[in-house]
Parts: sequence; structure tokens; C-alpha cells
Amino acid sequence: RDYRFERVRFWGCIQGVCGTYYIAEGLGPDRAAPPSRLYSLNCVEWSLLPPATKEMVAQAEQLKGRFQGDPSFEYEYTEINAEDAERLLEDGIEPTMKEEARLVATIDQIDRAVGIVPRGAFLKTPLGSVRENRNFEGLSLTEAKKLSSYFHFTEPVNLKNKTLLEKAELDPSTDFLDSLEHDVPPGSWTVQLEKGGALVVLRSLLWLGLTFYHVPMTKQYGYVYYGTGEKNFDLPFML
Repeated sequence: RDYRFERVRFWGCIQGVCGTYYIAEGLGPDRAAPPSRLYSLNCVEWSLLPPATKEMVAQAEQLKGRFQGDPSFEYEYTEINAEDAERLLEDGIEPTMKEEARLVATIDQIDRAVGIVPRGAFLKTPLGSVRENRNFEGLSLTEAKKLSSYFHFTEPVNLKNKTLLEKAELDPSTDFLDSLEHDVPPGSWTVQLEKGGALVVLRSLLWLGLTFYHVPMTKQYGYVYYGTGEKNFDLPFML
């Protein structure tokens, strides 16, 4: 009510050594716009997280290890050399990062890498805004088994590299996102059928803990993340 969200949904939780961050998202009318995110340590008191910046994400990528569970905890860059540290100090930037900033960057990384939606669930209007497709009745069981039926709900990258011949077969109102079939490394997703095919579950092996579900022939779908906030860099050697 205070933030005037159209909808609020539970995003998941990131487990730290001493505490767990519970994350919620507030959505506005344009579903492609960056959502407002809130976190809580007890599910009672919620704090608004600032939007992620490129610098924040770049800094967070240098950090290794578990979250502590304390938003005010400060990380020091152990792998940074003396020249970079001196340059940062000259620019007025301390070679440290608060855990709250790392939390913001990690959530943004996870959403960009493995935040997904079924094909046809959203429409792009001629004016460029993205809306929920009211006519979406779910994927058929045959389509629900294919990785190509699921899209990354973020700015497309592979779509821009497609030839005009490939783009001619796409519907610009629904196929405006990148599909999962070209994800690198290949095999970073598992597709499983539960309840005799009544439920399709996708799990990411790159960000362990992210689970997406879809009930074929219905509008029910979504994803949740329960993990430590650490990327699985060993995946190429495990496949």
C-alpha cells in the first residue's frame, strides 16, 4: 500500500552464516521495468533495497564465500592489488563493500541469469511496454517439456544476433526475449515432470537453489530461489 505496488510476490531467500535474507518484489504496471525489492531478516520488518548498478555488480563478482546475514557487514577485497586499491582511494572509494550492496547485486545477477517465464505469458505492445497476456492459458504438455518454450525475462542478447530469416519466423509481440535453449553452458537446466506430467519443474544448475514451475494448460507458473547466493562456477566440469 505504501509503495503503491500493483502486486507483491515472494522472490525467495538467501541463506547466510548467521541469518537469512527473505526477499519480496513489488511490481508496477510495466512488467519489464526493474521491480522494487524489499528484504527482511524476520519476515515482519521490511527494508527497501536500492536499485542495482553496474559498479555494484562488478564489485560483488569479486567477492567469494557465504553471506553473513548482517546487512552492515563489510567485505574487504582480498584479491585486489595495491595499485587498484590506491586508485580506488584516490577516487574516494574505499576498497570495501557492505553486505546489503552485495545482496542487491546478487539478486540482480540471479534474476538476469535464471529469472524465466513461459512463452506467451507476456506481450510487448507497439509502444514498447510489456504487459501480462490475458489470453495466455498455459503451455501444452508437449511444449512445456522444451527449453525453447521458456524465456529469460530480461533484456535480450541472443535475439539481436539472429539473422533476418530467423527473425521472420518469430512473432514480435511474444518472441521478444531470449529462450533457454541457447544458454551457456548447454545442460545448465534440468526439466522434470512431476505428478504424472501435471507439473513441469525446471531447475538451474548454474545458480543452485532456483526452481521454476509451470502447470501445463493453466496460467500457473513462477519461480523461487532458496540458496546461498553463490554461483556454481564448477558447472562446466560437472557436465
